[in-house]
Amino acid sequence: MHFDLIQSISLAGSTATPNDDRCGATSQTAWMIDGATDLGPPGLMGNQPGAAWLAATASRAFAAAEADALPDILDHVFARTAAAYAAGRTRDPVDDWELPSAAFLAVALTDRTLDLAWLADCACLVLRDDAAMRLGPQPSADETEQARVHAAGAERPLAMLRGQRMRPGRYILGVDPAHRAFVEHLRVPVAPGDEILLMTDGMAALVDDYGMPVDAFIAMLRAEGLPSLATRLRTIETEDHDRIRYPRFKRSDDATALWLRIAD
Repeated sequence: MHFDLIQSISLAGSTATPNDDRCGATSQTAWMIDGATDLGPPGLMGNQPGAAWLAATASRAFAAAEADALPDILDHVFARTAAAYAAGRTRDPVDDWELPSAAFLAVALTDRTLDLAWLADCACLVLRDDAAMRLGPQPSADETEQARVHAAGAERPLAMLRGQRMRPGRYILGVDPAHRAFVEHLRVPVAPGDEILLMTDGMAALVDDYGMPVDAFIAMLRAEGLPSLATRLRTIETEDHDRIRYPRFKRSDDATALWLRIAD
């Protein structure tokens, strides 16, 4: 079995800042990377924001991996990313909150199984006929609640976000290869004709935060494709310009999706 690419899309949250998302696929593997928005000005990695640097570096490492098994691919990615940081940083970080970090989710086909690996909050849907199964990390309301607290004036957002970056137990794709040991794994059976949809949380927000039913989401995907879902996403965010109905730190997050079909 192998992956056929159906569609992919990636939108920056704002045209004024780089897109911190990356995705890619080969015939047997696919990956989604969501760089964590920088909480200070560029400088650690030169003039490039750390999140964009990390997402691009990790995506190149996934694409260059020569291994077939997902654990071996991840060993390569974490090692390459750490080495690139050591070679490319221009100074010491101000504190650990400045270290580039990202959520990721990767999949690989092995015989008639789909291997998954992830850290943090990228989303994966497996579609079979009219059914959708969500695998990997499940939706969380934590960030929405933090945004609601900020909107109420209870806490300064930058200090809160920097503190969150440094909390114990936050394991991510980043520049510390020790986080490789905390990657979560899952293996599920799949069959030719199954579809795989990988998304960053910026795209999954349609379902997770903005109340679009999963069946309506899948129906629009199959009838109109990813561009229509992206248009719906940005329309909702534009209409809620002041972030009253849907509390969030940014009006629009980077939003990326990769739609694959398994072929025999």
